[in-house]
Amino acid sequence: MVAILYKEISGFFSSLVAYITIAAFLIVTGLFLWVFPESSILDYGYAGLDSFFNIAPYIFMFLIPAITMRSLAEERKDGTFELLATRPITDWDIVFGKFLASVAIVLLTLIPTLIYYITVYQLGVIKGNVDTGAVIGSYIGLLLLGSAFVSLGLFASSLGKNQVIAFTIAVFLCFLFFSGFDSFSQILSLQSFGSFITGLGINQHYQSISRGVLDTRDLIYFLSFCAVFLILTKTILGGRKW
Repeated sequence: MVAILYKEISGFFSSLVAYITIAAFLIVTGLFLWVFPESSILDYGYAGLDSFFNIAPYIFMFLIPAITMRSLAEERKDGTFELLATRPITDWDIVFGKFLASVAIVLLTLIPTLIYYITVYQLGVIKGNVDTGAVIGSYIGLLLLGSAFVSLGLFASSLGKNQVIAFTIAVFLCFLFFSGFDSFSQILSLQSFGSFITGLGINQHYQSISRGVLDTRDLIYFLSFCAVFLILTKTILGGRKW
C-alpha cells in the first residue's frame, strides 16, 4: 500500500497537469479572496476567511475529480491494473493506497493557502484579531470534505477506462452530495423530511465543523461516507479483476 501511495504521488507531480491544477486552485481562490468585490476580504470590514471556506468546496468539485480521474481508469486503460491484481497485495491495499495518495495531494494543495491566514492575521486593525479556532475547524472540515470527494472520485474512476467520463461522473456526484440534498429538502412534498434529507448531504456537516466545533456526529458522518464509497470501489475492482 505504501508503495502504491508513493507511486501515485510521484506520478501526479511528475506531470504538468498537477502543477496547473494546483496553480488554478490557488489563483481562483486568491481572486475570490482578494480581488472580486463581492467576496473580497478587503471589503468585508473584518478579519476572516469565510469567503475562502465558502468558495473552496465548489472549486474542490472540479479539482478533486481532476486528481482522481486517472487513479483507476488509467490503470485499466494502460493494462497495468492486471499487473497490480497479480501482485501479492489485496484490493484494499490498492484502494487505500490510491485514496491516501489523493488525500495527501489535497492536503499539499491546501498548505499554500495558509498564507491567507497569515496575511489576514497581520493586516487586522488589531493584529491577530482572527477567530483562529474557526479557521482551524474550517481547515479540518475542508480536509474531511476533500476526503469525501476523493472517495467519490475513486468510485467514479473505478467504473470504466475513460478518464473524461470518470471526471464527469465524479463532478456530478460531488455536486449532488454537497448541494443536491439541500435542494431536495426544499421540495414541497418532502419538506416534512427536510432536516433528515439535509442531514444526508455533506454541506450541513461541513458547515457545522467550519464553526470551530468538532462534533463526533460530523466526524462519524465523514468517516462513514468515505467507508461506503471505498467499499463500493473495492467491490467493483473485485468483480472486474479477471
